[in-house]
Amino acid sequence: MAAGRAAPVWRGVFFLLMTSGALSAQPRPAEPLFAWVELVDGGVAEARAVVEGAVCPELEIDGQRRTMQVRAAPDLAAFPQTVCSLALPTGAAHVSIGDHALPPPPPGEIRRVVVMGDTGCRIHDPKLQACNDPKAWPFAELMVRAAAEKPDLVIHVGDYYYRETACPPTYQGCANSPHGDIWPSWQADFFDPARPLLSAAPWVFARGNHEACNRGGKGWDRLLEAGPLPAHCSLGSPAFSAPLGGGVNVHVLDSANAEDRDATPGEVDYVARQLATLPHGAPGPEDWIVTHRPVWGEAPAFGLGPFGVFSVGINRTEQLAARGKDLSAVALILSGHIHHFASFNFGAARPAQLVIGTGGDVGEPFDPSKARTGEVYIDGLEAQTLTFQQYGYFVMDRGPRGWSGVFKDVSGRPVARCILIVRALSCSAVS
Repeated sequence: MAAGRAAPVWRGVFFLLMTSGALSAQPRPAEPLFAWVELVDGGVAEARAVVEGAVCPELEIDGQRRTMQVRAAPDLAAFPQTVCSLALPTGAAHVSIGDHALPPPPPGEIRRVVVMGDTGCRIHDPKLQACNDPKAWPFAELMVRAAAEKPDLVIHVGDYYYRETACPPTYQGCANSPHGDIWPSWQADFFDPARPLLSAAPWVFARGNHEACNRGGKGWDRLLEAGPLPAHCSLGSPAFSAPLGGGVNVHVLDSANAEDRDATPGEVDYVARQLATLPHGAPGPEDWIVTHRPVWGEAPAFGLGPFGVFSVGINRTEQLAARGKDLSAVALILSGHIHHFASFNFGAARPAQLVIGTGGDVGEPFDPSKARTGEVYIDGLEAQTLTFQQYGYFVMDRGPRGWSGVFKDVSGRPVARCILIVRALSCSAVS
């Protein structure tokens, strides 16, 4: 009788041990270190998370639980965390991982977009930035202010990873910084400061030249690449498109290896094949291209004293690739790469070009801090331009006739305003 009475007790103890995890062989998913939502091909909103360990967490989507899938298993040498992903259903309203709320997929018509680029802190000896000084590297403050704009979508035009070499022991401005294409560098350069905006809205990520295979390619592929994780670092991320609603689409093209002045036939062909994926025979230009290097832009080369600054036009690779291509669907190209703000209005003949490489990396030595206007001649056409170098981000709002935009500095002060109606881009400084 005693043994019979003891059996239920032991069964109860065994049940408690199993449910508490003491005897369970199944590891428990960890809370994510970071989680975000990004748009991939077709405008699908994909949730991603970086977690410790090898088990992906569950997403709660409108009260239903779904387990995220492993995108990238731990690489113990450089990226010891697991990257998880899961496509979200269209129209999902509430998305969370544990206590961490994620932004839902964007609305059918996106009305407010925040644009930024070139956001990391440069440590590439001998070029050194004081990453420990928020005034010298204000990316974190910009992210707080940009999150307060309550955007429907964030577009990053590339260059996230900048901590490429060790900080010299003689320079305290970046003391104790990680370096190399490893998780601590990506966390310090992007994920830690971007956390407020990652929680505020879905993102579109473009690949920059800092994410090329010989620089930050491994981190790019694991963390932000829109397509599946490639087996080996790819020389080019596949082009993809996403709708912004109202007949406007954004086309994300990879220009990471498109040299500015030396155009190799292979790279020209690669960019040309991406441009060939754009819609043809469109009734009118409405779409946007997002690509890191400006197709039509200028880079300050050297100062000429009282005569101003001598600038050179870029990008030769993309310009050769674009010749003869049907860009009839494209109204605007969004880029970074040059660490200033610049607008180029070519009228009806060519898509307008905006350069917004102002998110945190140091500017060019000869760029003006105050807005400069004028006319320039780029790749056979004249353009009206406005240029200045300040840290900041760009907010675009959809209106009844087109888009309006405002560039805001670190304090949130408007510095320039723009209006885009079809291809007509008009930008002026705020006095």
